[in-house]
Amino acid sequence: MKILKFWLVVASMSFTTLSLAATWSTTEVQAQRGNLNKAFQGGGGSAETDGTTILTFQHASGWKYGDNFFFFDHLNYGRTDADKAADTAKDDEIYGEWYSNFSLGSISGSDLSFGPIKDVGIIAGFNFSQEVDTLYYLPGIRLALDLPGFAFANIDTTLYIQDGSNKFGIREDSAYMIDFNWAFPFRIGNTNWSIQGHVEYIAGADQEISGTKIGERESWILAQPQLRIDIGDVIGSTPDQLFLGIEYQYWKNKLGDKDTDESVPQLLIVWRL
Repeated sequence: MKILKFWLVVASMSFTTLSLAATWSTTEVQAQRGNLNKAFQGGGGSAETDGTTILTFQHASGWKYGDNFFFFDHLNYGRTDADKAADTAKDDEIYGEWYSNFSLGSISGSDLSFGPIKDVGIIAGFNFSQEVDTLYYLPGIRLALDLPGFAFANIDTTLYIQDGSNKFGIREDSAYMIDFNWAFPFRIGNTNWSIQGHVEYIAGADQEISGTKIGERESWILAQPQLRIDIGDVIGSTPDQLFLGIEYQYWKNKLGDKDTDESVPQLLIVWRL
């Protein structure tokens, strides 16, 4: 039922976006490879995979009164020591997020800028994890920042509301998220580079099964900065299409598991459609 709800949201948002004239859009396919950790396997070396591949489809676009951003990940986890001891197969997971931002400045026709803030927006966000059949709603506020040299920089503050329980019957109280997302392009000689990504904090929440409290999901910090170089400039081919780089993933209390932290560089390849 939750996956149906999520795809209904995606379909309705997509229809709304397509029915309005986009002023800009960017679509990418990303591939990453690194030794990520799996939460809830005891932490330490027993939680480290023998190589995880992530394929991402990502899209961002703008229209007269705001912008949209979504991505879908297909994760193929390598096996951990615990997986090997239990002789279990590799895990596959699908994960997606969607955010629509509605610019109050554009909608009202007013200049809402003050200090480093250039605009204020209302966000409607949705997160879905197929592995545990969980859907979250993230309504909130965006502060669009005017920072020198940045292509964009935003501070998003949202609620973090679970839609019912997950497939294990676990339901958690509502919490909140604070996310800083940005892109900073720069040049070195005749080559184009960028540092982009996001850093999020999601507050902890009490959990229960059938009305009985079972503890707390820990708050977490997740940082995913990417360093990219435009290969088209290097090889004399089409610029702004193929990128190589590294994504560094730092996760404190991964997925709310106090025993799993992560600090992993991943090889990154990006093809812009």
